[in-house]
Amino acid sequence: MGNTTTSSAKRERTFSIDNVLPSRECNSPRAEDVKSFEFAAGKKKPLLCYQSSMEYGSGDDNDDFKSRPRTHTISQGTSIDENALPTVFKWEGGGKDVYITGTFSEWKPIKMCASHGDFIAIVDVPEGTHEYKFIVDGNETVNSKAKVDEATMNNVIHVKKGDFEVFEALAMDLASNTNSNNAFTSGSPPGSYSQNFPSMMRPRSESVGSTGSHSGHISGAGPPILPPHLLQVILNNPTMNTGEPTLLPQPNHVMLNHLYALSIKDGVMVLSCTHRYRKKYVTTLLYKPI
Repeated sequence: MGNTTTSSAKRERTFSIDNVLPSRECNSPRAEDVKSFEFAAGKKKPLLCYQSSMEYGSGDDNDDFKSRPRTHTISQGTSIDENALPTVFKWEGGGKDVYITGTFSEWKPIKMCASHGDFIAIVDVPEGTHEYKFIVDGNETVNSKAKVDEATMNNVIHVKKGDFEVFEALAMDLASNTNSNNAFTSGSPPGSYSQNFPSMMRPRSESVGSTGSHSGHISGAGPPILPPHLLQVILNNPTMNTGEPTLLPQPNHVMLNHLYALSIKDGVMVLSCTHRYRKKYVTTLLYKPI
């Protein structure tokens, strides 16, 4: 029963794709004679299945795409009033979405920013009297703490340029301080400077020599007068305790750390100096024969 005959011949098909496409491997990217499509110059290359991502968009293809111009935060047709003054509006009545609207914005709502439970907005308001109100969660309301117009039931604000003079003064003061700091960055006080020393600041020998004397001191003039508090030299004073000649009277504080010379007697010169160590005073004597 049935067809028991077998045949090794290839079974013929009613339709074969080999009869339509050429007998070449379409999945071979290295076939040089394969040209699936041809495009004119200046157009974008197609993304073929064997084209790498590095090759796509390379060459002069970027010339066909231009960068998008930057957008502006101010819409077209909006006029900017240079004489407008920055005014702070604050809403303390709570809510989630709060807007402010008024005559200064042609009654267009302006969203307020939340800050520590309150809502704040800084709006450039022209000088003059303006009416405004708040929109809290879709409901119009006014601030009862501010001035309210009974006729329109809107808040009223008076913006005067004189109210902002204090800010202009602070800005001018800050600018002047900045300029002064830049002018004296070296830390030197203002004034004129020179290399000439005043006569009162010169040493005695230099001031005397500038008058024409070559000896360094004025002839016939003695040494400068000793200050009165240095005249009381403890070595010239008699000792209080004759039994202890090494004990001297307590010196004055102005006599410390000074070198004293006694009158030369018997060819010996005596030098002395007093120092203090806490509550004790030590006087050192130096004897030098001449």
